[in-house]
Amino acid sequence: MSSNVGYGLLKGKKGLIFGALDDRSIAWRVALACHREGAEMALTNAPIAMRLGKLEELSEQIGAPIIPCDVADDADVDKLMKEVLAKLGKIDFILHAVGMSPNIRKKLPYESIDYKFLSQTLDISAISLHRVLHYATQANDVLNDGGSVVALTYIGAQRIFSKYSDMNDAKALLESIARNYGSRLAGRGIRVNSVSQAPTKTSAGSGIRGFDSMFTFAEKLAPMGNPTADDCADYCVSLFSDLTRKVTMQNLFHDGGFSTNGISEEMMNDLVELYASKEGAE
Repeated sequence: MSSNVGYGLLKGKKGLIFGALDDRSIAWRVALACHREGAEMALTNAPIAMRLGKLEELSEQIGAPIIPCDVADDADVDKLMKEVLAKLGKIDFILHAVGMSPNIRKKLPYESIDYKFLSQTLDISAISLHRVLHYATQANDVLNDGGSVVALTYIGAQRIFSKYSDMNDAKALLESIARNYGSRLAGRGIRVNSVSQAPTKTSAGSGIRGFDSMFTFAEKLAPMGNPTADDCADYCVSLFSDLTRKVTMQNLFHDGGFSTNGISEEMMNDLVELYASKEGAE
């Protein structure tokens, strides 16, 4: 669990959190951590997700207004930013924690995906970041100079995980948009980074077929094991704070060392035992 003791890292700052669904979601934990560190914020998610989740509980807990928004709709995102200005004034940070694949939900193999579904996947999971930043900086002057934007991603952008299907593609596009916008907002001191989180037992993540195997594989390979949603929340707080004001355009792996480690002794031992048991059975 994340520490209950705050350091005041975000005292006086205001933000906008996308994607909180229930208390297992990373966005929910980020909101709690930001509140602990002294920030005010607004919460947003798609209307359908809000009906399925428990966002009102979080809103009451941290005193944050809820503003529904469909990130695939230009007018909705524009309206969201105008409401954020009206309710909070200008903000200092944004968390983009949005992702969805109809192809995965329908269990369609990557080689036979529905292209209309693919378009939805890319629009909601990646292009939405571009849309959010456009309406927060150009269409509306919502994001303060020196602000920070973090988009949650996954190593599927660099390595193929078969069950992650077209979300591999979406995360690659998401990271590219973060770099592109980071270069364009740097003159205002606004940082844009992506955080590549390890497999995390959230409601959304657990819905991916084969997730338990992905989680166990990462847990065994990562020298420090998989970081939790609360660990990720603390990392995001550091990126929202003034302590990281020169960190931008980076894809930052938050995965216990998984992305760098080649093999682990635990995994080697497991493989030795597996082969030994197979030979014994023969």
